[in-house]
Amino acid sequence: QTQLVESGGGLVQPGGSLRLSCVASGSGFSFVAMGWYRQAPGKQRELVATITRIGSWNYADSVKGRFAISSDNAKNTVYLQMNSLKPEDTAVYYCKGDGMYTSYWGQGTQVTVSS
Repeated sequence: QTQLVESGGGLVQPGGSLRLSCVASGSGFSFVAMGWYRQAPGKQRELVATITRIGSWNYADSVKGRFAISSDNAKNTVYLQMNSLKPEDTAVYYCKGDGMYTSYWGQGTQVTVSS
């Protein structure tokens, strides 16, 4: 059973930084792409950033220039470096792993940006 486990969330002041990590463990499943999504209260889950196994990436316009996604394929791990955080970045952040035919989600980690 493949599992995704996120870590690194927390409370940070506006303008601060956080680094999220997501580790995939289990049956040795190999992901084609991994990514981060977020869901704020009362809103739909939205894409934040994705990265493919060959290293191409995609960002939501709202985080371009502030967030950076990276991965370690050997460790099936994906990271999200979040800088210049804003209150509107407050949400539960979810990791997603896409295989050829199946996708997996983590349980989410809370990020709160507040003074």
